[in-house]
Amino acid sequence: MAVDTLLERITDHANRADPYPLYAELREAGVVRQTDGSYLVGTYYDIAALLHDPRVSSDPRNLAAPYRDLAPEEGMLSFIRLDDPEHHRLRGLAMRPFGPPHSPGRVDAMRSQIASITAELLEALDGRTRIDVVEDFAYPLPVTVICRLLGVPREDEPVFREWSATIIDFADIRPGQDPAERRTIGEQALTEMGRYLVDLAEDRRGHPGDDMLSAFVNEPGPGGAFTREELAATAVLLLVAGHETTVNLIANGALTLLRHPDQLDRLRRVPDLLPLAVEELLRYEPPLQIRQRTPLANIDVAGVTIPKGAPLVLVLASGNRDPRRFRDPERFDPTRTDNQHLGFGGGIHLCYGAPLARIEAQTALGALIPRLSTATLLQDPPAYRHNAMLRGPRHLHIDL
Repeated sequence: MAVDTLLERITDHANRADPYPLYAELREAGVVRQTDGSYLVGTYYDIAALLHDPRVSSDPRNLAAPYRDLAPEEGMLSFIRLDDPEHHRLRGLAMRPFGPPHSPGRVDAMRSQIASITAELLEALDGRTRIDVVEDFAYPLPVTVICRLLGVPREDEPVFREWSATIIDFADIRPGQDPAERRTIGEQALTEMGRYLVDLAEDRRGHPGDDMLSAFVNEPGPGGAFTREELAATAVLLLVAGHETTVNLIANGALTLLRHPDQLDRLRRVPDLLPLAVEELLRYEPPLQIRQRTPLANIDVAGVTIPKGAPLVLVLASGNRDPRRFRDPERFDPTRTDNQHLGFGGGIHLCYGAPLARIEAQTALGALIPRLSTATLLQDPPAYRHNAMLRGPRHLHIDL
């Protein structure tokens, strides 16, 4: 088929279960212009260079006029969709109550809580012979963790789950579709979720708890505090991204181990391999598959000139299986050590929550492996979520 339809085929839900042959086609074709005017890049070294290139923007407002339809309004842009210096300022404010240098022990201090939540979820499955790994385990674990971290009531999950699904749908890449309706619905969800989270934070102004929303309104950094709009956009990003990617990481991990019983048994016998195994899962079946960027000038990539303002689609999951970077890339190898994958992106936008996601995945899979060792996968491939950027099973039914 024509290479200028690759993005349509990659984002077609019919190919969600196995997009990797399409990624191989992309790497073979090089940098390719699509029928919608976007440019696809799928080779590891080109993607890595572009993620670090200051001429490449994350801000959708830099897209040329014909491509701006899915860009949120200015007040709804979180730091993940901004460039320096605004990105640096807002990310720094968000990092103060989360990690070094201001709060170096925050994530490590959550290890025991994550282990406790994991144990409670698995204990609730005792006696059951059939479970959905996603609904019964991979989803509630990171949701509970991010709720505790931010200070969001866990009982509000049904409300923000719907907002989160709408926001993720809004951000997805859907070539050939009219984005107008998705934009309207997505902006409404962003507004409502942002208002909800800001109200939670404001309720704690002057009498903070031990949570990040409290810190955001009670502990401004040396550069000042968030505006109300900045707080809304940041809190929405942390709540949505704080569980959506980890759900897929855990679910993709469970599915991959069930498909590789020899490696599942190996990890059961040698649990010290789990940190390496999680890094390999982030390479082999990453939850984040695609990122979009925008050139701020005409740039040359592998002999192709990509014009200023054109949508630049970086297929991270394709780069993760580039044979020019990884030896035997189609093999799942939980002992792989030379593994500088693109699973958390790269450059200034390297995933903010990566340390927490790693701990959650290691804890979750470590506790789940004994049950997976005697489990039977009921549907392979399972039903996948529609989102092409955040790829993972919608359900993962197993018999225990």
